[in-house]
Amino acid sequence: MSVMTAGRIVAWDTDRVSHADELLEALYAGQWTRMVRLAALLLRASDQAEEIAQDAFVQIYKRANRFDTADEATGYLRTCVVNGVRSAQRHRDVVRRRPPPPDAAPDGPEELAVRAETGRTVLAALDELPQRQREVLVLRYWSELSEAEIAESLGISKGAVKSHAHRGVAALRGRLNESPLNDSTLDGQAPGASAPHDPTGQEGGRP
Repeated sequence: MSVMTAGRIVAWDTDRVSHADELLEALYAGQWTRMVRLAALLLRASDQAEEIAQDAFVQIYKRANRFDTADEATGYLRTCVVNGVRSAQRHRDVVRRRPPPPDAAPDGPEELAVRAETGRTVLAALDELPQRQREVLVLRYWSELSEAEIAESLGISKGAVKSHAHRGVAALRGRLNESPLNDSTLDGQAPGASAPHDPTGQEGGRP
């Protein structure tokens, strides 16, 4: 009897590991590039983006039994990336208080790609925003999430998402109006294209 019980436990553990492997494989195929890009945009650096994304996938693997499909796990994966970025930012703030090294390391290839896509001016303006506003704008305009998805990722209400988005867009527009770039870059469009809709929902957009 005890042997059969042990056998069932081993079989159950094997099934659980198999499910975790399949879940992680599906998530990696569909979300790895997006999560690395999200981390790089939020952190405004690529040197830790892959590490943060990798840690987020590890967290999913440890909790794979909570999710039946990759779609169900995506929201939690995104939250893990956001939390990882926040932790890295806290560490970076501490490091910034120390004297800088004589020679800074050159930008990595992913950082160069991100900056080429979005523009140094936009990233610089984003970096000046409060953390929550920056997170909301990145998730809204670059990850193209709905208000509900952003609220889930950040652990805040949809009303708070609207408020942070509205204030962030207003502040970002003010900064971009002082530069050669048009604020339409927020929507991933070329400079000079039409400006994005107000994410508060007053001018439409995803609910």
